[in-house]
Amino acid sequence: MVAKERFEIVYKDGSERQGGARQILLDTKTGVNYLVWSSGYAGGITPLLDSEGKVVITKQS
Repeated sequence: MVAKERFEIVYKDGSERQGGARQILLDTKTGVNYLVWSSGYAGGITPLLDSEGKVVITKQS
């Protein structure tokens, strides 16, 4: 049986050489979306929020 990866890249933009790479990761277990930014040795991760400040959750089928 092949285990499904916990995190899936659903969006990717930019590059570390041009001001930083941005990705949106989906936690396939909880449905929570995370914004990830990285540039060189720096980076950060935070839950993605909607316009009301609520965590963006993608419904899994």
